[in-house]
Amino acid sequence: MALGFVRLFGVALCLLSPAFLAAQDVYPNRPITMVVTFAPGGSSDVLARTAAAALSSGLGEQVVVDNRPGAGGHIGAAVVAHAVPDGYTILFGTNGTLGIGPAIYAELSYNPERDLAPVGLLHTLPQLLIVNPSVPAKDVLELIDYARRNPGALSFASSGMGAASHLAGELLKQQAKIDIVHIPYKGGGAAVADLISGRVSMMLETIPNALPLVRSGQMRAIGVTTKERSALAPDIPSLAETGLPDFDVSAWTGLFAPAGTPDTIIERLNAETRKIAGEQDYVAQIHTMGTDVASSSPDAFGKFVSDDVDRWSAVIRKAGIPQIE
Repeated sequence: MALGFVRLFGVALCLLSPAFLAAQDVYPNRPITMVVTFAPGGSSDVLARTAAAALSSGLGEQVVVDNRPGAGGHIGAAVVAHAVPDGYTILFGTNGTLGIGPAIYAELSYNPERDLAPVGLLHTLPQLLIVNPSVPAKDVLELIDYARRNPGALSFASSGMGAASHLAGELLKQQAKIDIVHIPYKGGGAAVADLISGRVSMMLETIPNALPLVRSGQMRAIGVTTKERSALAPDIPSLAETGLPDFDVSAWTGLFAPAGTPDTIIERLNAETRKIAGEQDYVAQIHTMGTDVASSSPDAFGKFVSDDVDRWSAVIRKAGIPQIE
């Protein structure tokens, strides 16, 4: 009996030893859930799953995608915002949800700035300003000049009120000081069809969707919306270098965790986002989706997101766009 007690006591001491406790604290030691705010099968879901697979390899535990679509991405984002801050529930966040969302929605069930901790930038997706070939402009300066001489004669399409393509067009109007008419559509497909037919003059569309139209001659590319040229279309100048020096717009994705997640875990996840950004196979995969790979520190990403919200809030106010109730 006494010998059995001694053995049990010895086992207990081992279980409480620093080595054992340290092993229990290793992160991660079980699968991680990545909440994706889009339905399975779409381009954003494929992008998220590619990132999840790459992160799984480095973390040594599987990153499992959990699709939670709806309400502009805020259903899924709220799930992560209210999750236990232990690093095992993370968010594949996007500009539409966390850059535009806080600016366009009057009320959310969570506070993105307070309830989510930025981990790091993952991808950027530049847009192209494309015009129907009937528009007499080959670059942004010619487009601005024509629009100023013919106020209200040109129009721009978007995939809907408050969509990224809408707000980018409003920003173009404001920075170029031109009067062009917004024509909202229910989705990008209908907008592109009317753009090709000439019913609408121009559109700011993501590179994967816009570039084939340009290469086929159906559309004319005026410029890329990021400060620098995109590696996906290096022959097309940026709007910034050809007449609008402050114009810098792109879709983006990044990783978030619940607020209160320990810094050591945030740093571990961030290190993996930086690592995959340098892996050639991963970068090549992402490029096939018409997307650029990016990375950042958690602090830099937090400022990036905050600046994005401020920018779109100002655009929305100036354009008089009503918030979504």
